[in-house]
Amino acid sequence: MRNKAFAKLLGQLKSLTPFQKEKLQLSLDHHNAMDAITDEIDAPQSCPHCSSTDHQKWGVRSGLQRYRCNSCEKTYNVLTGTPLARLRHKEVWVDFAQDIIESKTIRESAKHCGVNKDTTFRWRHRMLNNPKSLGARHLHGIVEFDETYFLESHKGERNLERTPRKRGGSARKRGISSEQTAVLVARDRNGNTMDAILFKSNQYTLAEVMLPVVDKDALLCSDRKTSYRAFAKKYHLTLETINASAKVYVKEKIYHIQNVNAYDSRLKAWMKHFNGVATKYLESYLGWMRLLDREKNLTPAQLLGIMAKRGMVCQPLMRTQPTFITIINTP
Repeated sequence: MRNKAFAKLLGQLKSLTPFQKEKLQLSLDHHNAMDAITDEIDAPQSCPHCSSTDHQKWGVRSGLQRYRCNSCEKTYNVLTGTPLARLRHKEVWVDFAQDIIESKTIRESAKHCGVNKDTTFRWRHRMLNNPKSLGARHLHGIVEFDETYFLESHKGERNLERTPRKRGGSARKRGISSEQTAVLVARDRNGNTMDAILFKSNQYTLAEVMLPVVDKDALLCSDRKTSYRAFAKKYHLTLETINASAKVYVKEKIYHIQNVNAYDSRLKAWMKHFNGVATKYLESYLGWMRLLDREKNLTPAQLLGIMAKRGMVCQPLMRTQPTFITIINTP
């Protein structure tokens, strides 16, 4: 735009009504949000409907470039086929992504973004779909692992089979039961972290979760739980056990489980901020915590880029077998 035309435009802005100024600001915010998203997402190389690479540009809608497939004649944009597809109020996505980074509650996010709390609830669980299923390859070196427990929660559900709890509560039984859900956390000394929801804790469920991701020559550290020792013996893995009940926390100044226990402690403290998490959403929150623990300087645009990746939708949480959850690798 030429200087004279720009000066004329500035003069016209002064005559805008308050309503028009608000609409203009929303429009600018919308385009800023779209710029932030598209900078982090690569243009689609193939049609998400039929995988054809024969496509052409087909205008712009809602600040996003549209494409038309010449094979199936369907249109799409960079968000089609991602957890962010068809979500509205794009102008406040950057604000909401910042809320995710700051671990704000549903109601805090709704107030900050100026939308209904049901909208931020839907956004949260759509946007956490990818972080909970981010894949990683392996744990290596010294690998510490331990279990931590979360109270079984049916928060938000109706027609409970038991008397509802008002706030919090505690389990009457130790370990895995109908009252508690076990989460196995494994972490190597480089900060690579894996966690998995277990509905049984024995050498076979441990093998399903651990063997695909732990190097064969890794040195395992754990407490003296029987199933851990049985697992290591059956699969010929080197295991150093720590007898914390005897107040022995470190062996030979190398072997300990303080790293994984510290992570468990941070996880539990972080979870308390949400006043209880429904068990059916526990997997999403575990992925959220791993992401925040791994990415210390994550920006809202980068987070939206992670959330808008294709082909990362995780399977729903099942009650019949261990759920494999992510590992996040450090460089």
